[in-house]
Formats: sequence, structure tokens, C-alpha cells
Amino acid sequence: MEQPTRETWASRFGFIMATAGFSIGLGNMWRFPYLVGTNGGGAFVLVYLLICLLIGIPLFTMEISLGRKTQSSPVVGMRSLTHKGSPWVSFGWFGVLAAFFILTYYIQIMGWIMSYFVKMVAGQLSGLSANEYLTVFETFRANPLAVGGFTLLCIFIVGLISAKGLEKGIERACKILMPALFGMLIILVIRSLTLPGAMKGVSWYLAVDFSKITSKSLLDALGQAFFSIGIASGGAFIYGSYLSKDSNIPGDGLMVIGFDTGAALLAGFMMFPAIFALGMDPGQGESLLFVTMSNLFNQLPFGGFFGSLFFLLVFFAALSSALGYFEPIVTTIVDLGNISRKKAVIIGLAVIFIVGFPTIMAKGPWKDITIGGRNFFDFADFLSGNILMPLGAIALAAYTAFKWKFENFKAETDVGAKGFRVTNAWKPLVLFLIPISLLIIFIRGVFF
Repeated sequence: MEQPTRETWASRFGFIMATAGFSIGLGNMWRFPYLVGTNGGGAFVLVYLLICLLIGIPLFTMEISLGRKTQSSPVVGMRSLTHKGSPWVSFGWFGVLAAFFILTYYIQIMGWIMSYFVKMVAGQLSGLSANEYLTVFETFRANPLAVGGFTLLCIFIVGLISAKGLEKGIERACKILMPALFGMLIILVIRSLTLPGAMKGVSWYLAVDFSKITSKSLLDALGQAFFSIGIASGGAFIYGSYLSKDSNIPGDGLMVIGFDTGAALLAGFMMFPAIFALGMDPGQGESLLFVTMSNLFNQLPFGGFFGSLFFLLVFFAALSSALGYFEPIVTTIVDLGNISRKKAVIIGLAVIFIVGFPTIMAKGPWKDITIGGRNFFDFADFLSGNILMPLGAIALAAYTAFKWKFENFKAETDVGAKGFRVTNAWKPLVLFLIPISLLIIFIRGVFF
């Protein structure tokens, strides 16, 4: 079969919105606020911002630049730079496999979010006690038919958009999703800040108490920056591969991470002022999104409307990320299988659902079946987040340092750059700080 002409971004705005959409997901709307809450507020925020600046921007730029250089999917692209069977091709495989295993449970979480949007619109989350909110959440997750149904609906939405291709599918969707997401975020932030007593939450969120900075908070901030931006999961590589050779990678990459970081910070301004205004505990941990926020909206005037808006916002964020995770999988199937994009979408999503089915059962009938002490859901998260993504990032950093060489990376990336660009100041970051940080993430994630 003759390969179709490779698509490119229709506009710079479309690339920035789609790539920002890939980065902005549950890591911003859910993981960042609960880590801030459990790590003491402003001190964690400061450390997180520094890590994004020193580690996140260079790594993200490397991956986009490598994608533009190859103009191909991660596996085939790395083969073109080296050869089939080269150890450097492992970077491509790690990214594709990480994206695959992330989606085996990520689309399920999208289903949880969609179900909560429906429940909020239908008024099923009003008038409950704090314990009843927890019961609702646990009962729903334990019902494989309900979770499976919402998961299939989310798979259909992802497939419908992805099958339309780059410009008519992903780019067009993200041009709508991202402005809508930030619009809803701003509305919810304004509502939160206008509550009586909200400034207590703002003060807590912004106050930097250096005594709160511990080895745990440093590692949590490092891991959060790494996973929120979405490094080494194939998305940045494949989106970079659709760029023209004269695109402004440093400037556009900086804007994408700016949007990603801004979304996380706004999520904090949305949640913590309201939590403090209503006298709730900011350190609720992983239950913050579904249990705590549902309880919070129950106590707000017009809570049903704002709660529905909130879960729609989180769903948009999750959908745009899912599209980014799925794209390297689709293009790899197309390139290696020499089949059409629509067939690749169907095959990819079918396999993701089949392999991910045990993660649906893991919160219900199969909750006692474990791999290495983890149920299927937690194992998929561990495999993708603690092993495949860090290994992929280590391979990326090693390739840049030893094979590509810093000077060549700098020259390649700065083609088309205007204003902000890669300079020699990046060299110690690329050669020393980033590899050491990645090794720490990997060792901590696997052994601690």
C-alpha cells in the first residue's frame, strides 16, 4: 500500500494548542493540587516552578526537536537516525509503550470524570454527607458495567477525533478545547476567589515556608514536572514530527510549558481558596478531585452549575491529553503495519480496551488479583509512570549527550528560532543535571 502524504500543522496556533492540550491533563487538574495540599503549599509550588524551568523546558525541547528532525513516528524515526535494532531505537519503543499502558487506565479515568459530569448535571451529587460522597465514588468504581460503559464512550470520542487525522481531527479539536478549558478555569477561579474567607486559601497557597521543603517534596515536585509535561511518552516527539523545518521550537516549546504550568497554577487558585473558605482540609490527597470537590460544590451557591462546569473542564483536559498519548500509537501502527489511519485507530483502541479491561475489573471483582503486590490498575500506572517513561527519558538524554551531541542539538533546534533559543547555558543542564535527575526519578520510582 502506498503511504499517504504526511500531514503537517495547519498553523502555529494549532500546534501550540494541541501540544499544550497533550501536556495539560489530569496531572494539572488533579495531581498538582493534591501534591500541593500534601506538601505544604507555596514551598512546593516554588520548587515545582524551578524544576520546570531547569529540567522540564530542556527535556521537552529535546523531544520536540528530535521529532522535527525525523519527520516520522518515534520507532521509525529513531531507526532512520540510527538503524533497525540500534539500542537508541529503545527511546521510540519506550515512548510508544508508555503511551499505550497509560491509556489502558487513563481512558477509564476519563470515564469516571464523564460519569461525575452526568451525575452533577442530574443533581445526583447534591445533599450528601461527606461519607456518602466517598461511598458514591467507591461504589461506582467497583461496578465494571458502569465503568466499562463510560470507558467505551470515551474510547469512541477519542477514536472519532483521531480518525479524522491531524488538521481536521486533533488540531481542530484542540483549537476549541484549550481556549474553552482556560475560559472555564478562569470562571471557576473568579468564583472561588469571591467566596468569604477565600484569601486564607490564597495566602496558604502562595506562602513559602522553606521548612516545608523536604527530600520527599523535592522528589514529588520533580516527578510532577516530569509527568505533567508528558516527557518521553511519545506525544511531544510525534507532534514535533509534524512541524516544518523552519518552525520556532524553543519559543513554541516555552509557550507550551507556560500554558501547562499556568493551568496547574490556576487549578490551585480554583481549589484552595474554596477549600479554605468552607473550612475543609487541603491535604485530602488523591480523593481531592472526586470526593472533596463534589462535597465542596454541594456547599456552594449554584454548586450544581459550577460543579458541572468543573467536571466538564477536567474532561476536556483529559481528552486533549488522551489524543496526544494516542497519536504515537496510531502513527507507529500505520508506519509498521503499512495500513490506513482509520484501521490503525480501530486496532489501537480495540487493543487498548482489551488490555485495559483488567484495570476496569481491578476496582471491583478482580481487586484481590495482584502483580507484585499491585492490582491491575496500579500495575499499569506503575509500569508506565515508574519504568517506561523514566527509561525513555534517560534514553532521550543519553542520545542527546552521547550520539546527537549538544552542539548538534543546539544547532538543529535553533533553526527557525526567534528570540528565545538554546544557548551554551543549557549544556550543564543537558549533560549533568537532567541525567542525574532522571536517574533519581527512576530509582525512586522502582525501588522506593
